[in-house]
Amino acid sequence: MSAVVGDLNYFTVDSLQLLLVLSGKMPVNLGGAAHTVRSHGVAVAKIHMHDWLILLLLVVIEVVLNVIEPFHHFVGEEMMTDLKYPLKDNTIPFWAVPIIAILLPFVIFLIYYFIKKDVYDLHHAILGLLFSVLLTGVITDAIKDAVGRPRPDFFWRCFPDGKPAFHPTIAGNATAIISGDVMCSGIKSVIKEGYKSFPSGHTSWSFAGLGFLAWYLSGKVRAFDRRGHVAKLCIVFLPLLVAALVGVSRVDDYWHHWQDVFAGGLIGTTIASFCYLQFFPPPYDIDGWGPHAYFQMLAESGNGNQSSATNVNRANVHQSELQSIYIQPQHG
Repeated sequence: MSAVVGDLNYFTVDSLQLLLVLSGKMPVNLGGAAHTVRSHGVAVAKIHMHDWLILLLLVVIEVVLNVIEPFHHFVGEEMMTDLKYPLKDNTIPFWAVPIIAILLPFVIFLIYYFIKKDVYDLHHAILGLLFSVLLTGVITDAIKDAVGRPRPDFFWRCFPDGKPAFHPTIAGNATAIISGDVMCSGIKSVIKEGYKSFPSGHTSWSFAGLGFLAWYLSGKVRAFDRRGHVAKLCIVFLPLLVAALVGVSRVDDYWHHWQDVFAGGLIGTTIASFCYLQFFPPPYDIDGWGPHAYFQMLAESGNGNQSSATNVNRANVHQSELQSIYIQPQHG
């Protein structure tokens, strides 16, 4: 770096632009012309054709998991003490979850695209978001069906008339008699839903979509640029707060136990993190503002500026070094 700083008169305008980009001052398109949906959208989608096919497969699996009957966990009379909470409507209905977890991040991706005209960012943000939500949905519903944990309002789902009925009692041991399993008299679909408490689907979907959005925003606003702008963290944490409130509503509505919500949030956040880092560098990285595919495109291109960008990035030039450069006026 010292050799480069030694004689700045040899810097071209393109090189100075490159340094400004790497220092976080000018996140411009190093590739020259804008990469729009019209000019590069089809080519980018073709490269990831198999990923889109996998997404369709995940949709099919998700539908199947919601159709099949979940495991009916044993519920004896002694267990009903914690399952007699009121049967209430959802504060956040099922149809609102895709709007919160998918549509809201999608709108923000589009706004950024119209500003920067970068189809690489738009495509990989949408693809990563859909993978995050669908993978989370498949994992969540598979666990729901396998565990079959009763919801806190299971009593009123099973016995809407308030008259419990159980199979004949069975002997637990020499000193205890255990009541048999429930004999539900309620609506079949309502009872089926009553065995899907663990983990919370509302919570996992919300943390998957909004967690991905939080990662995305942290890269775009450079939340970890070591300049101490706490306001940037408020932008990053806002989607997570919304997801947390969705989880709290599930406990308040007596549709889930607190363990269900905690597990759902953990699943959604974990999957969102993996999916984001599959398509984007970490937000604290010098290239954290753009997707991996964009920088790979620059590296594979024959443009001199793009080659310089790749070389400088590999050298891990620190922002403090770039800012210390004094640019002298050139003559002639």
